[in-house]
Amino acid sequence: QVQLVESGGGLVQAGGSLRLSCVASGRTFSSVAMGWFRQAPGKEREFVAGISWNGASTNYGDSVKGRFSISRDNAKNTVYLQMNSLNIEDTAVYYCAGASVYYAVPFPASYGNWGQGTQVTVSS
Repeated sequence: QVQLVESGGGLVQAGGSLRLSCVASGRTFSSVAMGWFRQAPGKEREFVAGISWNGASTNYGDSVKGRFSISRDNAKNTVYLQMNSLNIEDTAVYYCAGASVYYAVPFPASYGNWGQGTQVTVSS
């Protein structure tokens, strides 16, 4: 079982940037895809970004393309989400998730391990 702990959330003004980190415990981190999801109050969980087991392949939700960037450091068991040009619609709890496959897919059901979430609030 992989345990995931997110950090880096907080309050930021519109147009600003944040970088989220997710540290994983367990030996399987480097062999599975990782993803970031978010959930705003009253809304369904939304795929934000995913990265393959070796970092060679990434994919993004349409609402964040060109603004967010996902990366990973397998030596540190860490996945990152760099968020730029933040807007009010990006306000949500952000979750790190570990899949059981090599390549990231945008479906929450494909991810068996989840962090506790970190709040990101963007103010106008």
